Amino acid sequence: MALLLRFVLLCGVADFTRSLSITTPEQTIEKAKGETAYLPCKFTLSPEDQGPLDIEWLLSPSDNQKVDQVIILYSGDKIYDNYYQDLKGRVHFTSSDLKSGDASINVTNLQLSDIGTYQCKVKKAPGVANKKFLLTVLVKPSGTRCFIDGSEEIGNDFKLKCEPKEGSLPLRYEWQKLSDSQKMPTSWLAEMTSPVISVKNATSEYSGTYSCTVKNRVGSDKCLLRLDVVPPSNRAGTIAGAVIGILLALVLISLIVFCCRKKRREEKYEKEVHHDIREDVPPPKSRTSTARSYIGSNHSSLGSMSPSNMEGYSKTQYNQVPSEDFERAPQSPTLPPAKVAAPNLSRMGAVPVMIPAQSKDGSIV
Repeated sequence: MALLLRFVLLCGVADFTRSLSITTPEQTIEKAKGETAYLPCKFTLSPEDQGPLDIEWLLSPSDNQKVDQVIILYSGDKIYDNYYQDLKGRVHFTSSDLKSGDASINVTNLQLSDIGTYQCKVKKAPGVANKKFLLTVLVKPSGTRCFIDGSEEIGNDFKLKCEPKEGSLPLRYEWQKLSDSQKMPTSWLAEMTSPVISVKNATSEYSGTYSCTVKNRVGSDKCLLRLDVVPPSNRAGTIAGAVIGILLALVLISLIVFCCRKKRREEKYEKEVHHDIREDVPPPKSRTSTARSYIGSNHSSLGSMSPSNMEGYSKTQYNQVPSEDFERAPQSPTLPPAKVAAPNLSRMGAVPVMIPAQSKDGSIV
């Protein structure tokens, strides 16, 4: 019985080893962003596997809230690679003959969103097998900048800094001195693998060219730094010069502002003088109206004169009207002065007036 049982177990193991299996072991793959990741999946078939061959790759994203996604499929001798939009056009089978036992794929132009667990499933009834691969996408250090934080003067304290613009952790740093064939100062040795080197009580021996190399598991980047430790500068003179310069600039600005305002006031005054209209000056009187008022006053004087003086008055008074008052008045034909009889004057409201007579020597008679 024992021999029979052993024979049955050996037959079962033999049958199991002859079934479909994936020979590639599970593994973790690390690649840099932008590179191509090769995910291997080699399999073997047994004579009992007679069904159609189906190959399926699944992605379990690193975000646990997302469900597994089919990214590429081989079934019925056809390839389907439009299942997952984020990997559309970036995932391909590496072999042109999948029946030969190679279901490996390439994922090109890797992005951080491609991080996750990829599963290869091979089916050929009655055989079924699957293997998982963890893909990690890292960012290589790049854009590394070296600079000095502080004043590079003898006796001062300052810092040498090395900062990459991007790079996946963990990062390793390495400082080297490239000039004067001198070794790094002993006080710096503890910080040779740090992004910052603290310099205390600097001396001129620290001057030189330094390099900083930043590394991670997928790449490295480097920057250079020139350090020149110089004697202390004349700070008092520098400050005084800066103050004097600022004062001169303020005086110049004030002078420019004053000149501009003065010019604006002058232009404003000239404009007001040219366009000023004095409302308190009455318009000039018309000569025609002057002449008419003069004639009217003479007419009013006629009513108070006696008939005996009317003739002489009409001859003398009208002759005294200035000729220029009638220059612009319309000219009418000159008529001889008319004599008005005394009865008519009385009817017109005239009042008789007695005019004293005078002797030849001017005395009143």
